[in-house]
Amino acid sequence: MFPTTQGNPVMPTQNHAASRRKWNFRPNLDEQLAPFYHWPPQIVPTLRYILASWSPFGVRALILGFAIITWFFLAPALQDCREFRVDWIAQIWARNLLTMIVVAGGLHFYFYSLRRQQDEEHYDTRPLLRNSRLFHFNDQVHDNMFWTLVSAVGIWSAYEALMMYAYANGFAPMISFGEHPAWFIALIFLTPWWAGLHFYLQHRLLHTPRLYSTVHSWHHRNSNTGPWSGAAMHPLEHLVWLSSVCILLLVPSHPLHAIFLLQFHVISAATSHAGYEHLSLGRGMKLRLGDFFHQLHHRYCDCNYGTFETPWDQWLDTYHNGTEEGEAWMKERRHRLSQKKTAA
Repeated sequence: MFPTTQGNPVMPTQNHAASRRKWNFRPNLDEQLAPFYHWPPQIVPTLRYILASWSPFGVRALILGFAIITWFFLAPALQDCREFRVDWIAQIWARNLLTMIVVAGGLHFYFYSLRRQQDEEHYDTRPLLRNSRLFHFNDQVHDNMFWTLVSAVGIWSAYEALMMYAYANGFAPMISFGEHPAWFIALIFLTPWWAGLHFYLQHRLLHTPRLYSTVHSWHHRNSNTGPWSGAAMHPLEHLVWLSSVCILLLVPSHPLHAIFLLQFHVISAATSHAGYEHLSLGRGMKLRLGDFFHQLHHRYCDCNYGTFETPWDQWLDTYHNGTEEGEAWMKERRHRLSQKKTAA
């Protein structure tokens, strides 16, 4: 593994001439990695990380808040979900559609239409593509909007409807907060961990040659991403990506957990692909959005398959931290793999 830069902050790339052509802004990725898997255990850093990741003003907590609002005010009554009917399924679909228009559309409008933040903490300043045959409609944004609003929202809503039907009919083991408060809360905190594990497993599967060429390459057309890129995928990838919720057909849970898990996937995909590290809120306040870890994956494809909360890339020698050392390591790794293939 190449040397990391932990403890040695990497400043924005305007201070690194060698990287200026690659990134407009580059955070210190090593300092953002979750300390969960270090040995010996790092108790204080781990607790500090958990508190920071669940900050009341962070994306994760905001999605949880929206999931709670959804369950109490925007979801169909569970007793109405005992049989599949157009009315309550359409209610779920319409809410999810509006959610993506507000979140992905709002971020795109702010960052790319109004240009309110200019290129402050913008990873890659290359424009989103127009007049490109890579994309349906020859336009990156229009392509991404179509597959997000039609396929992603449709399949997301179908999974949510399936889970509501399962809870209503006793096919999924359902608990309440009053009966099992400790497990109810623990399952909320475990949701991002499970989402990250499932994402890594299905993502590596999608990078096998046949599935990549026929399915996952649709998402990788976005070498530079915007808010609409996060959920813009082949419909088969949507089916696999969002299937993580099916574990709740076995694990005792509540509809709130299913709503939160699905919203966590889709909403955080829009925020993490926005292309900006933070959304500036004024008076020095910032909302952390970006995921430079995954931005590197979109640029290079053969690194950072998981998330910065899972250890698989560090353990399996596919971690790129965005530095010049990381670039050299990646080239050397590709050379080693090429030699192995030639020898075989």
